[in-house]
Amino acid sequence: MDSQLYTYDLPDERIAKYPLAERDASKLLVYRNGSIEESVFRNVGSFLPDGAMLVFNNTKVIRARLAMHKATGANIEVFCLEPILPSDVQQAFAVTDVTEWKCIVGNSKKWKEGLITHSLTINGNEVILSAERISTADNTSVVRFTWSNSNYTFAEIIEHAGVTPIPPYLNRETEEIDNTRYQTVYSEHKGSVAAPTAGLHFTERVLSEIRANGHELVNLTLHVGAGTFKPIQTADVKDHVMHAEQIYATKPDIQAILNNSRAGKKLVAVGTTSVRTLESLYWLGVKCLQGESVDFLAQWDAYNLPQSVSLPDSFGALLDYMDKNDLDSFHSSTQIMIVPGYTLRVVDGLITNFHQPHSTLLLLISAVVGEKWHDIYDYALSHDFRFLSYGDSSLLMRG
Repeated sequence: MDSQLYTYDLPDERIAKYPLAERDASKLLVYRNGSIEESVFRNVGSFLPDGAMLVFNNTKVIRARLAMHKATGANIEVFCLEPILPSDVQQAFAVTDVTEWKCIVGNSKKWKEGLITHSLTINGNEVILSAERISTADNTSVVRFTWSNSNYTFAEIIEHAGVTPIPPYLNRETEEIDNTRYQTVYSEHKGSVAAPTAGLHFTERVLSEIRANGHELVNLTLHVGAGTFKPIQTADVKDHVMHAEQIYATKPDIQAILNNSRAGKKLVAVGTTSVRTLESLYWLGVKCLQGESVDFLAQWDAYNLPQSVSLPDSFGALLDYMDKNDLDSFHSSTQIMIVPGYTLRVVDGLITNFHQPHSTLLLLISAVVGEKWHDIYDYALSHDFRFLSYGDSSLLMRG
């Protein structure tokens, strides 16, 4: 699969560097029944299929960029990517003594060994955060964090010590506005280093109107990693290595999606991360039926597992697995790569922003709408839509 087929010319001036004053005032491109129309995002509910279920990713962006200092005065930036010890995100944030994370280290040549520190104040108490480099491989390092006051969790430490990691293509430093606007209004579970940006357009007003119009809203969690910004640099898409991300789903939400399918209602995913979560859950259910481990869904598992399993059978298997193991929520990791030709098993439509050229997200869009992605992006470029994380939105329906 030629990666050069999934690119387009994106002028820098079309990239939205800041959010609009009102979240739901962004433009909305609607693609359905093969045609394109234009509206404002606050009207998105009027374009949804009758009785459709919306599925959101309620992850919360963490302040993952830490400015640390050596005793010599050298400044070192540590960007937390994902936890290593404990490896579960929720557990890693709950610890009160020590945790190890996979990190990107800035100015790393000046930090060969020893501790670097950051002094912070929480509720009037001074706390010293210390970091030690344990190992380095593939441009990342495993960093061990400790802090001087065990009354505070790592979640509290990073909230006070860190900076919100806005996307690199904004070409600016984080500002105060990003602390609230680079976060969805329904964010709940800390763990992402990038926002699920389709959700940035929603306001409480829009959510209330959607509920009032008979749509069911469901939350799942996928903690977005920095790999979402990694462009495809291989000539063949199949040679690109997809990043893995942690997913969580509660038993009631899995049951709700199963009931929606049995009722024959449409399901609209809010964001590509919700698509990845939903489709991953389906294939993990297939793995359950095959008697395979459900701890991890590899990049190409979806293309090699049995292809004829129904959604009710798959999600039913997940619920049976949870019952047998006395689980209230399901936790796994996914590396799924959704490319053109992939058959969506759960999702009928997608609310999403406009994505970077040469990105895995653009491949996913092509999987949803086929070659029509060219027409959709040409329309957006010629009608003054704003692109990428703080840009405008689209509702893309299959068929």
